[in-house]
Amino acid sequence: MRPKIRLFVDQPLGAEQSVQLSRDHAHYLFGVMRQSVGVEVALFNGIDGEWRAVVDEAGKRGGSLRCVAQSKTQDVVPDLWLLFAPIKKARTDFIVEKAAEMGVRRILPVQTEFTNAERIRQDRLQAHAVEAAEQCGNTVVAEVAPLRRLDEVLRDWDPSRQIVFCDEAEAGGSSALTGGLATCGAVLIGPEGGFSDGERARLKALDHVTTISLGPRILRADTAAVAALTLWQHGVGDWR
Repeated sequence: MRPKIRLFVDQPLGAEQSVQLSRDHAHYLFGVMRQSVGVEVALFNGIDGEWRAVVDEAGKRGGSLRCVAQSKTQDVVPDLWLLFAPIKKARTDFIVEKAAEMGVRRILPVQTEFTNAERIRQDRLQAHAVEAAEQCGNTVVAEVAPLRRLDEVLRDWDPSRQIVFCDEAEAGGSSALTGGLATCGAVLIGPEGGFSDGERARLKALDHVTTISLGPRILRADTAAVAALTLWQHGVGDWR
């Protein structure tokens, strides 16, 4: 039986490897979850797969675990990024959590001309990505990048990574992702106010941008993110 508790740790994992718990992890494991010495926990670090580990020491401010055996090899996920304009706090959290669950490798918050949020808490969003990976069984943790302006991101973009541009102005058009798309890609979702005419024109002028519709209705930004990632995963990713 697999351990019920999974923790992400920023330490090497391997046979008989000792893992020291942070204060936060110790509080969660021993204070909140009431675990004790001898209990098995699942650990992953985003590199070495998932390992069953047994608690050797338990304390209020720390503790140690010992890796017993690998329970899952490291996941191989598509090289997919998500670019999105931050919205209200709870809905931004939702986007990050769902993107992490769906196997996105990198999450890039971008500031567009109509973006309402001027700043993000990168550390808090990264924590949400970690929690999502812990809860859904992923061994890969999405990296949350700092907030940058969309025009700056496009200026520095590697054209070998194709962008799927989800344009609300295309509602009712084709949402099919067929043929020609690289397995190294990105999905771009706009803000609540949509993209400006200038942003839309610049994106459509780029050879490495493919414009699609997300169906006959204009979706909320958080719904659009999940819908677009699902289309990409089904057409190009590891859901085929």
